[in-house]
Amino acid sequence: MSGSTAFKMRLVHLDFKGAPPKVSYLSEIFPLFRALGANGLLIEYEDMFPYEGHLRLLRAAHAYSPSEVSEILRLARLSELEVVPLVQTFGHMEFVLKHSAFAHLREVALFPNTLNPHEAESLALVNAMIDQVLGLHKGARWLHIGCDEVYYLGEGEASKRWLQQEQNSQAKLCLSHIRAVASHVLSQHPSTTPLVWDDMLRDIPQDQLAASGVPQLVEPVLWDYSADLDVHAKVLLMEKYRECGFPRLWAASAFKGATGANQALPPVQHHLENHAQWLQVAGSGPADALQGIILTGWQRYDHFSVLCELLPVGIPSLAACLQLLLHGGFSEDVKLRVENFLGVSSPGVTDAVSEGASSFPGSDVHALVTQVGLHLCSSVDALLGRNRYVTGWFSPYHRRRKLIHPVMLQHIQPEALSLLGRWGALVQQLEVALQCIFYPDAVEEWLEQNVHPSMQRLQGLLQDLTEAAVPPPLPASPGGDAVQDP
Repeated sequence: MSGSTAFKMRLVHLDFKGAPPKVSYLSEIFPLFRALGANGLLIEYEDMFPYEGHLRLLRAAHAYSPSEVSEILRLARLSELEVVPLVQTFGHMEFVLKHSAFAHLREVALFPNTLNPHEAESLALVNAMIDQVLGLHKGARWLHIGCDEVYYLGEGEASKRWLQQEQNSQAKLCLSHIRAVASHVLSQHPSTTPLVWDDMLRDIPQDQLAASGVPQLVEPVLWDYSADLDVHAKVLLMEKYRECGFPRLWAASAFKGATGANQALPPVQHHLENHAQWLQVAGSGPADALQGIILTGWQRYDHFSVLCELLPVGIPSLAACLQLLLHGGFSEDVKLRVENFLGVSSPGVTDAVSEGASSFPGSDVHALVTQVGLHLCSSVDALLGRNRYVTGWFSPYHRRRKLIHPVMLQHIQPEALSLLGRWGALVQQLEVALQCIFYPDAVEEWLEQNVHPSMQRLQGLLQDLTEAAVPPPLPASPGGDAVQDP
């Protein structure tokens, strides 16, 4: 079965809770997404949405304006990409519950990730968020309401009391909240179908899931980002969901942001294998059960985590994965098609990492980040940890005491200055390239996370060398003036 028939909808996930791109960059990449085989977008705005009224405090410093959201939607229409907005409504609510105004709605008072489902105000809050988002996405066929990784559900004081009643369970509590949120979507926005991540549903007994009423309200998105995804287990899960009454299902893979919270370069082979496994699931499961696939591209693991692979750095991986889905595999011909789309002038852009030149939007960021990811830390490690002059004559002991043999200064300082100069020039180029695509806070964060630690180690070495090179002052004569002979 080819990807085009296995997955009628192929949505690229844009995770704006970290390093959200400027609209000008989205205008460049949307046509590329379409050319590569995408026909939709899952947009997770988080704090980049221009919430109004009592929700205005949720906005990030550089949140999109209403007119920018409208422009994003216009650009998507121009590239024939159907937009599905995503609003978290249960777990991953950090961007809301971190604020003191909403902290009383936490499931567990200490943790801002999960909403307390017992409070009427909690449902009113997420309903207001949904209404504002759909107000700017009129006619959206789907709304993703999140509901994944609802950590600590059942551990709040109200939940503990509720769970003491014999007929109550964590699964019932979870299903009740999903049902309430989905019912609001369907009653207030009847042309919009809610989607939910499926992880909180997987282990719920089939009869309980079927009796909950949830299968008539939502379409689950089965997500698995592993390279060795268990095809048989996924097919059994699909069959369970169908038997529970879910009319349509979705799959979710990953093209970046799924192999390490601080990953800087996507392991493309891992992501290709993940998509190949999903093709097997689509070919083995119930016919036409899967409405589509969402190619996730996480930018943070959660609101408080570091940035993982930047969007431009993930474009080659996305291109390879979309083309694999479209053609049913990743043959040499498909690889050549990908390289043609990306304007690659040398082979290898779809390997785990690549330093080949290319011309897709953001390819300068991809190339420079690749240089940093592959060589910055390792080159500084080599100088500080394996250079025999540094390890033998300017150890931490020497550095603390500012001791150095003058000859060794001539061996170490020129190499350190050269290395600092080369990386300084490259980092300047990278900063300019990042500023074209991202807002200042994202540029600052990425550089502080990935560049500054290594550069500061180099600068620290040079500072210590400079101080050690200055001869210490001669000790003052203990007697002051010269002593006369008796």
